[in-house]
Amino acid sequence: MAEHRATIEWTAAVAPADFARGRYSREHRWTFDGGVVVEASASPSVVPAPWSNPSGVDPEEAYVAAISSCHMLTFLFAASKAGFTVAHYRDEAIGVMTKTPQGVAWVSRVTLAPRITYAGDKQPTADDVARLHHAAHEGCFIANSVKTEIVVSQ
Repeated sequence: MAEHRATIEWTAAVAPADFARGRYSREHRWTFDGGVVVEASASPSVVPAPWSNPSGVDPEEAYVAAISSCHMLTFLFAASKAGFTVAHYRDEAIGVMTKTPQGVAWVSRVTLAPRITYAGDKQPTADDVARLHHAAHEGCFIANSVKTEIVVSQ
């Protein structure tokens, strides 16, 4: 199978004593194998400013985006194979963090809320759309890799 690579880089810009007290920036950079660079940070809901930067992508947002993106790509593939033409797909996915019984925070649920517009004469029924979403969930590499509950809201 394929390998997928990302380089994550952070540099300390504080004295060791500040680092030991947690007074350091969580801003960092993700570089992907295609050359795209993304500014990243801890979520301000986890690490308050000034030690985080809300303009950076945080790991939890990226996780939700990866699940949504994978579902969309697999949905588009399934729709094309079924003879439907998708003209527009928009998802405003939401990830919810909860705590395990041991008190460890995790993204326990991601709700996908795709709004899809179709073109052409062949339009899917509600049952067709449900089957396409099921196929997308079953075929999504990311969904098959996580324990988070993934729900599609229609």
